[in-house]
Amino acid sequence: MSGGDWKEMFNAGCDGDLPLVQYHVRAGVDVNYAHPEFLSTPLVGAILAGQEAVALYLLENGAIASLPSEFDGATPMQAARRAGLTAVEDRLHALGIPRPPVPPQPTSWLQRLLARSAA
Repeated sequence: MSGGDWKEMFNAGCDGDLPLVQYHVRAGVDVNYAHPEFLSTPLVGAILAGQEAVALYLLENGAIASLPSEFDGATPMQAARRAGLTAVEDRLHALGIPRPPVPPQPTSWLQRLLARSAA
């Protein structure tokens, strides 16, 4: 790293502090690094924290759209689906990442009841 602080950038991304994330990216912090203490990428961390603006910024500034996060056990697309961030999911899809299949919805009242019980 030429400047900035990866841990501070990561935490700022999860907190939604876009100006601080921008500062660290401009300072040269690697947006695709997964610190050994965190094992999570800044992109997936921000997505799972529900920080849409930060995630979109990271994607526009070098974050690899397909890079999985070891700690979270998820790719950015899986994390976006899990977090319900449709704008991030749409951007990832526009970058060539396939959408995960949508599980079929139960159709009968009994299937819906059993699905609700299992959740």
